[in-house]
Amino acid sequence: MGTCEKISRLNEIIESLGRVVVAFSGGVDSTFLAAAAIRVLGDKAVLATAYSPTSSEQEKKDITSLVASLGMEHVWLPAAELDNPLFLENTAQRCYYCKQGRFGALVEWAKTHGFDWVIEGTNADDLSDFRPGMKAIAELEAVKSPLLDAGFSKEQIRAVSKEWDLPTWDKPSAACLVSRLAYGLAITPGRLEQVDKAEQLIKGFVKGQIRVRHHGDLARIEVSPQSITELAQPLAAAAVVSGLKKLGFTFVTLDLAGYRTGSMNEMLDEV
Repeated sequence: MGTCEKISRLNEIIESLGRVVVAFSGGVDSTFLAAAAIRVLGDKAVLATAYSPTSSEQEKKDITSLVASLGMEHVWLPAAELDNPLFLENTAQRCYYCKQGRFGALVEWAKTHGFDWVIEGTNADDLSDFRPGMKAIAELEAVKSPLLDAGFSKEQIRAVSKEWDLPTWDKPSAACLVSRLAYGLAITPGRLEQVDKAEQLIKGFVKGQIRVRHHGDLARIEVSPQSITELAQPLAAAAVVSGLKKLGFTFVTLDLAGYRTGSMNEMLDEV
């Protein structure tokens, strides 16, 4: 099925749902889904964002800016995953417990305010990745995944987003701050803040994708391969090490494999 056919299929799916709440993260997928929803449903579609310390300050700013550009009603809903001891244990199922709580809250808000469904931005490419959160979404009958049902790939979502002049069409992939913590390392607001501040510091030295993986006393930095040499320059390296030690890390290392999605999953056999 070509992209035009998929857009038509997506429109049909969205129209059939009536009044919807779009689970909005400000990423490529949820922004495209939001734009599609307002085109089809108008004010029968609203945006809702579940927030907690697992989201970076930059993400919150991006969401606020995108909401203004989309011109849609938007609500912030406090998420309570940090109150769930099963989530805080930080096992390989952490995303399951997070999505279970967040989407449960979104569904409850939707029902209370007269909306029929919550829709979210899972796409066809997500099926090939380790995503336990998808199981939690599948367990909630009031949650639909229109992009997945219409067969959209990430590449197609970016291409149509560009055609629609959405500012997220080339936005780098993002993940919550918890994805930076090694499995088995207890999730705390303090550690999440460490990671957020560490990544903001490194953004002053290199561009592109940046991740600071938290291994307790050790911070493992991932940047794009072309930025490794730049960050390893003596002055930059010294400033980064000094800054991260002030944030509480004892050791700072630069991962020579560079940035890659879900690198913490490489240790799953060990936990």
